[in-house]
Amino acid sequence: MMLKNYAPTHTHAWQKLEAHYKAVQPKHLSELFAEDAQRFEKLSLQFEDMLFDLSKNRVTEVTLDLLVSLAQEMELPAAIESLFSGEKINATENRAVLHTALRSFAGDALEVEEEDALKEVRDVQQQMRTFCNKLHSGDWKGYTGKPITSVVNIGIGGSHLGPQMVAEALKSYQKEGIEVYFISNVDGTDAAEVLKKLDPETTLFIIASKTFTTKETIANAETARDWFLKAARDKEHVKKHFVALSTNTKAVAEFGIAPENTFRFWDWVGGRFSLWSAIGLSIASAIGYDKFEEMLRGAEAMDKHFRQTELRRNVPVLMGLLSIWYTNFFGCQTHAILPYDQYLRLLPEFLQQLLMESNGKTATRDGSKVTYQTQPVIWGAAGTNSQHSFFQLIHQGTFIIPCDFIAPVNSNNPIGQHHTMLLSNFFAQTEALMKGKTEEEVRAEFAAKGNMSQEEIDALVPHKVFEGNRPSTSIMFHQLNPYTLGALLAMYEHKTFVQGIIWNIYSFDQWGVELGKQLAGKIEEELLDENAPSNHDSSTSGLMAYYKKHRK
Repeated sequence: MMLKNYAPTHTHAWQKLEAHYKAVQPKHLSELFAEDAQRFEKLSLQFEDMLFDLSKNRVTEVTLDLLVSLAQEMELPAAIESLFSGEKINATENRAVLHTALRSFAGDALEVEEEDALKEVRDVQQQMRTFCNKLHSGDWKGYTGKPITSVVNIGIGGSHLGPQMVAEALKSYQKEGIEVYFISNVDGTDAAEVLKKLDPETTLFIIASKTFTTKETIANAETARDWFLKAARDKEHVKKHFVALSTNTKAVAEFGIAPENTFRFWDWVGGRFSLWSAIGLSIASAIGYDKFEEMLRGAEAMDKHFRQTELRRNVPVLMGLLSIWYTNFFGCQTHAILPYDQYLRLLPEFLQQLLMESNGKTATRDGSKVTYQTQPVIWGAAGTNSQHSFFQLIHQGTFIIPCDFIAPVNSNNPIGQHHTMLLSNFFAQTEALMKGKTEEEVRAEFAAKGNMSQEEIDALVPHKVFEGNRPSTSIMFHQLNPYTLGALLAMYEHKTFVQGIIWNIYSFDQWGVELGKQLAGKIEEELLDENAPSNHDSSTSGLMAYYKKHRK
């Protein structure tokens, strides 16, 4: 099935949503709750031990019904089947999109390019398991015979953000005796600060680059190799301290990595969807392969839910449709991710790439210009820290900012009353955003204190009124563990897909990333050549000249 090439604004459901928006927009969330005592029960969803409370969103059941009608008109169910069946829905690169195959434990075959994709995935997974068993048993020895105690992932983008986020999120499951580090930025400071913590005799580097030509990654890999060889001296020792996640076996061998230490992945795995593949080797190194597999199984459970559940009760579908509602009808331009769990502090950064690199597009599938808003800006930080930085803007600023609040019921570190305090803030913030505080409530508070003049009260009241009516979705689960994290991340992946289908754009390419790379390569050559002519605009030429004049 070819994905539908049809602007959502031309659908009957869109026209109905525009009329419906005019009726819903003036209503306050407090009013909606007052009208329906069963609002929470009607507008919350359960997936295994995860709760998705949509009731504090500016929607009614009619809103969700109309959004589902929009999804049906845009042929979302057929698109979902195309995703799972291996059709080449990444049309601009002529590729299938099969990150779901990386966490499929079904016994079926799945043919892609005349090969059984599932068999290939399992072969690589067995290779990863063998690697992890050797690493964690101490059987993988360095060039002096000492076991490896430090693993360093060198990648960028999808080869870095996902693995680092997951390794941090599952730190309470970390294997004893192994520390995992990450280097990604081409800024030499990133590598320098990590390398100074390491011992070359007990360090193993994972070089994550599909093509093994990504300039930032190869620059960092070569720096790591030079650092290692200052101690090891013999290039043959590289084979004991470097492994590669790549398809370019020739370049990997030229670097000095043994073929048996090269882990394959495929063109049908996009970088930002790749943590489930060999790109997750650093994750498995940190938590062990069995825990890594638990994460895959959690993602698989969400995949099945996404594929099999009716749209109206489908968590990723409704999460994606809510984003359409706020972006295209309320005109919201940002969306905040607010995890109330320190282990999930890197989740907003990971979701920035997942959502914005996927759906930050201005061309429809047929190449015409998009005439409606697409992906909003994703941002956020962990609570409660974020409450003391940007929550003022969310509560009283001039923008409506939909928020995802995420929290575990139980802490992995139950210390004193910390988790009770944390969750009291979690619940309070969503309630405060929803209800706000009226002028009458503010004046009543001042009157109860009885220590201010009427003039002083009148001056302060406008500053202490909160409009409320600020939307949020609350996501809760019993405890943060590999299975639950896998399900949560898969949910956001599928939400991304849903948005792309409704917006009639391709979510799985990223041509905007390429332009900067092309220009950077040209400019790098000019910076290395003092006499290179400058054919840039006056600003770029002036900045380059300033750099050349003052560099040491």
